[in-house]
Amino acid sequence: MTIRTIQEEDDKALGCIIRKTLEEFGANKPGTVYYDDEINHLSKEFHTERSTYFVVWDDENNKVLGGGGIYPTDGLPSDTAELVKLYLLPETRGKGRGKLLIGKCLTFAKEAGYSKVYLESMDELSGAVSLYQKLGFSFLDAPMGNSGHCYCGIWMMKEV
Repeated sequence: MTIRTIQEEDDKALGCIIRKTLEEFGANKPGTVYYDDEINHLSKEFHTERSTYFVVWDDENNKVLGGGGIYPTDGLPSDTAELVKLYLLPETRGKGRGKLLIGKCLTFAKEAGYSKVYLESMDELSGAVSLYQKLGFSFLDAPMGNSGHCYCGIWMMKEV
């Protein structure tokens, strides 16, 4: 397994992984990333300054297993980035790969000059929320920024 920066040829697989994961957990609802057109061309979205998207790559099977990124979401303070679009295939979960991916994202955020990382999630993704807590994210009482994901009811923050 390798964690590397997104490439254009990863776009289709990542769009499918994001949608299938949300369907799996019954979270494919309006107000979620499920309906965002940008998930069809993530490689283009992450050319924004101080952003990146990492892909978890299966070296043996030449296959995308998931990904996640850091993005300067509109409306966030300049010292805060958002951890975004973090999704893994079912066979990849529970093996420490999510923790490695988040670690790589947090390292990038710090190196890019951010001091805080914010995220949004939902009750349906409780396994991910549990991992975020274990990695030091704390709950917030309200959303930050303008992600456009009004369905998300869990907001968290971590200093990096």
